Amino acid sequence: MMWRRVAVPACVLGALHACVPAAAPVSGAGSEPGMNAAALVPPGHGTLRQDDFTVSLRNGALLVKVTPLAEAVIRLAAPDTYERLHALVESRRVELTAVAAEAEPVLFLVSFFSYQPDAPFRPDDLHLLSRGRLLRPQAILSLTPAWGAQRLEQQQTQSAIYVFEAGVDLELPLTVRYGRVESDEWSRILERLRLERGRVRARAGG
Repeated sequence: MMWRRVAVPACVLGALHACVPAAAPVSGAGSEPGMNAAALVPPGHGTLRQDDFTVSLRNGALLVKVTPLAEAVIRLAAPDTYERLHALVESRRVELTAVAAEAEPVLFLVSFFSYQPDAPFRPDDLHLLSRGRLLRPQAILSLTPAWGAQRLEQQQTQSAIYVFEAGVDLELPLTVRYGRVESDEWSRILERLRLERGRVRARAGG
């Protein structure tokens, strides 16, 4: 059964967090879910824009964007982009620890944008295909106030953090699927990340 949380009261979060072992990092310090530890480079030397490592797909009036939040990916971004995405994860770390089904989930920032008024979207219809497996989110943590309405006005964006199991391998081709539409754009992004990782190591002195 899929775990899904849209909003959790602060008092409940505090109680849940107290029961979680302290050694469980969520997509960040120490280990690196979704990627080999060797892929981790020092932050502050990247040049990529967020869209450079974001998978986008169009479904009718909707534009869906899926951005991995793994440190090994976002450290390749320009410093301001890295700081923004890193801070986003850190600001929700307590909630992420509370709702994750395992110690090291793989996180994605997912946004839905509408080109038309009163457009419905279905958060649970976004899936990943990784290594031949269809993966559903274990949890969804809303970032924008009207996420729960699941409807968009024209030019409006709603966003959330999606929590997936550690079996998602960001170093391999990955398919993003929403409804009947899917994108294999990650395969092209992987080469872009590989090239930028080499440049970052050179800028950082190895």
